[in-house]
Amino acid sequence: MTSTPEAGGQTADPTSMLLSRAYLVLLVVAAVVGVVVSLAAWSFLELVYQTQQEAFHHLPSALGYSHGAPLWWSLPVLAIAGAIVAFAIVRLPGEGGHLPAEGLSVGGGPTRPITLPGVVLAGLASIGLGAVIGPEAPLIALGAGLAVAAIGLARRPVPDQAVVVIASAGAFAALSLIFNSPIIAAVILIEATGLGGAKLPLVLLPGLLAAGIGSLVSIGMGSFTGLSTSAYSLGPLPLENLARPDIGQFAWTIALSLAVALVARLIMRGGLTTNAIVKPRLFIALPLAGVAVAGLAIAFSEASNKGVEEVLFSGQDQLPGLISKAGTWSLSALALLLVFKGIAYAISLGSFRGGPTFPALFLGAAAGLMASHLPDFPIAAAVPVGIGAAVASILRLPLSAIVLASLLAVKAGSGPEPLVIVGVVVAYLTTLVLTRRPAIVSPPASPGAEVGEPSADVQAGHLTPGVENVVEQG
Repeated sequence: MTSTPEAGGQTADPTSMLLSRAYLVLLVVAAVVGVVVSLAAWSFLELVYQTQQEAFHHLPSALGYSHGAPLWWSLPVLAIAGAIVAFAIVRLPGEGGHLPAEGLSVGGGPTRPITLPGVVLAGLASIGLGAVIGPEAPLIALGAGLAVAAIGLARRPVPDQAVVVIASAGAFAALSLIFNSPIIAAVILIEATGLGGAKLPLVLLPGLLAAGIGSLVSIGMGSFTGLSTSAYSLGPLPLENLARPDIGQFAWTIALSLAVALVARLIMRGGLTTNAIVKPRLFIALPLAGVAVAGLAIAFSEASNKGVEEVLFSGQDQLPGLISKAGTWSLSALALLLVFKGIAYAISLGSFRGGPTFPALFLGAAAGLMASHLPDFPIAAAVPVGIGAAVASILRLPLSAIVLASLLAVKAGSGPEPLVIVGVVVAYLTTLVLTRRPAIVSPPASPGAEVGEPSADVQAGHLTPGVENVVEQG
């Protein structure tokens, strides 16, 4: 790739920037931010986990329910969660974070520190009290917001571009904790924000440094406190080895991915419809949405003789057990799980606050288990395909879906990877077709301008406009 002339006739050389003293200072700042953000992210996830334990285990036991929470228990808990989230949305800055029905939103400017209390409160109430929503969106906001707050303590003005880079590093560090991998966090954030081009390392290196140091911090905190991240972080699924796929499995992969994409589209539309109903009357509708989610969990438990926790929560805690105990799930129970958790997921997406990723992982795995009853489509093939297709359909991040599904299925060997790639491509293209809008005719271009010509920043592969100024201004 050839260099592009910059303003003033000078040529920006990304390699020179990477080796400059100012950029090395930026890396040191990113490392410090990685420590701070990882401690905060670890505390948030631990608080979510302890909230779940207190609300659904310790409190019922203290009230005399020695054999576990009664079947109706989730009804008042989720109603209270709805009231708390409504308060965070209406009364606190930032509306409790972004709407998960709109996907994994990481665009726009860096998170303002003033919005963090609302984001943390809404996320804690939603995830900790049983809504079908994941923790990744609050973690991204928490990481970026704390990074911006740390920069605000500097004694001299900090360039806007430096704020963007350090905020991205904070988001990297926070997200890597829940995925148990800095690499997955990097891939998701790179793809979600559209980063790329020759300037990619300028933002990528601080983020990876912050995420890597953050992983060491989480390990150290686990040893120091005796609390383990295994309660809320993802790890490889218990899948048998798959030597190589065959033609029949590719055919089933295409069919499963099409079905997953169609269901995912229904769920996302349901989330947006729910938001349209809930938004005008939050203090009434959000508690009712919580009651509806709890009611779906209770109805599923009565119909399937399974626990309500299979429908409640984001699903990352239940995912390993779902796979390891696949033999205990009948086709009818799996179908009920997809229906009831899918509806609860749609309601949660349009009302509560959190991320959309983890329920998609769980539902994709459940769809894969159903598909594994087809001839010549083993669990080791069907589950990774279902996960990849679901993530690609919900997040619309195909590379992230491939990496995430492949790493979760690492125990199955390299056999599922070609199937995952095909499944993700099919699901992603199907989602694009289902969400395609009519083209808008652009007004005539000015004389001498070429229609559709990318801007100079895009042609140069800039990550962030003027990112090279981070180095120039120190």
